[in-house]
Amino acid sequence: MAAQFGRRLRKGAATTAVAAVAVAALSASQAPGVTVDDHGRQSTGADLGLGTGDTGGGDGTATGNSRYFTDLPPLQSPNPAPTTGSGTPAATGSAEAGIPATVLAAYKQAEASLRESKPTCNMPWQLLAAIGKVESGQARGGRVDANGTTFSPILGPVLNGNGFASIKDTDHGAFDGDSTYDRAVGPMQFIPSTWAWAGRDGNGDGKKDPNNIFDAALAAGHYLCRFDHDMAVQAQMNAAILSYNNSTAYLNTVLSWLEYYRKGTHEVPDGTGTLPSHHSDEPTSPSPSPTPPQPTPPSSPGPGGPKSPSPKPTPPATPTPPPTQPPSGTPTPTPTPTETVDHLTNVGSGKLTATAGDTFAQKIAVRTDDKAGKAVAKVRVRFSIVGDTDATFTGGESVATLVTDKTGTATAPALVAGEKTGDFTVRVTVVGRVMAGLDYTASVTERRADTLARTGDTALTCVPGGEFADQVELKATYKGAAAGKVAATATLVKSADDTGENDKGPYFKDADGKPVRTLAALTTDADGLLKLPKLYADDTTGTFLLRVTTAGGATLTVELTVAAAETTTPATPSATPSATAS
Repeated sequence: MAAQFGRRLRKGAATTAVAAVAVAALSASQAPGVTVDDHGRQSTGADLGLGTGDTGGGDGTATGNSRYFTDLPPLQSPNPAPTTGSGTPAATGSAEAGIPATVLAAYKQAEASLRESKPTCNMPWQLLAAIGKVESGQARGGRVDANGTTFSPILGPVLNGNGFASIKDTDHGAFDGDSTYDRAVGPMQFIPSTWAWAGRDGNGDGKKDPNNIFDAALAAGHYLCRFDHDMAVQAQMNAAILSYNNSTAYLNTVLSWLEYYRKGTHEVPDGTGTLPSHHSDEPTSPSPSPTPPQPTPPSSPGPGGPKSPSPKPTPPATPTPPPTQPPSGTPTPTPTPTETVDHLTNVGSGKLTATAGDTFAQKIAVRTDDKAGKAVAKVRVRFSIVGDTDATFTGGESVATLVTDKTGTATAPALVAGEKTGDFTVRVTVVGRVMAGLDYTASVTERRADTLARTGDTALTCVPGGEFADQVELKATYKGAAAGKVAATATLVKSADDTGENDKGPYFKDADGKPVRTLAALTTDADGLLKLPKLYADDTTGTFLLRVTTAGGATLTVELTVAAAETTTPATPSATPSATAS
């Protein structure tokens, strides 16, 4: 299989012209919204540049803008399968529509998972299949074991700047075996620096392995869905695909396979999938120059006639001059913008504080500067959330990679506080450069309330040993607005001056029915309402106090009365005078 795969790769340049013709035909028959110019290049009327997040090669994309397969799907729709003159299905359409069983299962499982975790993304498994086809030929035709791991690693070219982006090693060779430069890895071709934050465990084995199709397919789905991209909106789908590999040709190739798979596909055994044969980095071979026709010498008229002229001797071939030797000394290459960065500078980011569940008002902005303090544009900057927190950037991710603008500035997406309170760190680093980063401390505070009030005014009374008929219901507000999800504590206190827990009088019950006089794990609902559990009374009579406090300092004291029921004395009937006999 490997030898056959290598032979296919070597045939790429020879069929460039055929591929160009196929593009033109395909756009008319299979890809709505995709058009072809007069050079056979595809384009689309939808917005191609929405939110790609990177303007140059690097790990602003999933693959580092590495190479990909450019083979296009057959012109015939896979459903129904094209047939030969004898009525037998044609091999090309049917074979190309087949997806290896384990690989297909991984795509469908990823779609199901994303339907639960990111329902607004509307991820179709066919999009994952299209990217898997373009990136690795469906894991080299499905050469995976029963768990979905490739039999041997699938590695892209070395990203050393020679025809591709220059991305220095970020994983010490752990995934790609290269401790000098990074390489795209696995069936979905993630570069290690992207896999470090985008990797997922799709098969539940406790590992995040880019060489496992279940892990890689789920990671690709989450990667495409970030920033709240909706695959049901064409412009947003285009933006997501471009963020995977920032090339219009790549976008069009993926969209072509997406449309092809949407029209029908089927499962084939693992290891029998059709392998692509043309890579995006293959040079276009020029057509050979036509050999000029040679004059045919006249035939001899026979004995006595003129003789055929002797053919001219072929002049010796002109020897090819040896290549010109480069001058001694290698010129110093021009440093890339990333290589000129000396330090990161904070650009006006103030104190980062937000209440749980809220969006931080301040955004983190940094500038990349050289040694002279001059801003450097077009540098990839990574923002990473570090620490025990459930805070995220807008879109639900904990890492964001952006490119500095013409002023050398990059601004992180807005931070959204989770429910965990306390401090965490946002670390900013320059991608592809070993240098000190910048750390920002962000704080999440508890939700607060400044006012508590009862929702009713019924007197709360009970007889000794009984239960209170009405439950205590409160409403918490903060600056006049409902204070939802605010923590509260309810305690039956000894007196207005002594807030210690009372040891007699009214009480709540725990799960075992035992008396408790403090409830500490209370939370208001989204409307700021809090309804306490039922209250009961022991045999002690008198007036008692229930104190409720919330984060933010709101306090309310509620009066409870335990008294014996009033007894009514029946009226004594008046005596009737006896009749006196006369």
